[in-house]
Amino acid sequence: MKTLKRDYVHVTPLPDVATVLELLAGWFEDYNVHHPHSGLKMRSPREFIAAQTATA
Repeated sequence: MKTLKRDYVHVTPLPDVATVLELLAGWFEDYNVHHPHSGLKMRSPREFIAAQTATA
């Protein structure tokens, strides 16, 4: 949650709840598909899972 707030919520104008709800799905998609994670060796969760699946 801290990363979501820092990288998405705090840098986006959010005038109302409807705006947040519209943006939320896109934020999660970006976080899981594109956002690098230091704990995953700077890969996104999808990249990390794909690499694990390919080697298994």
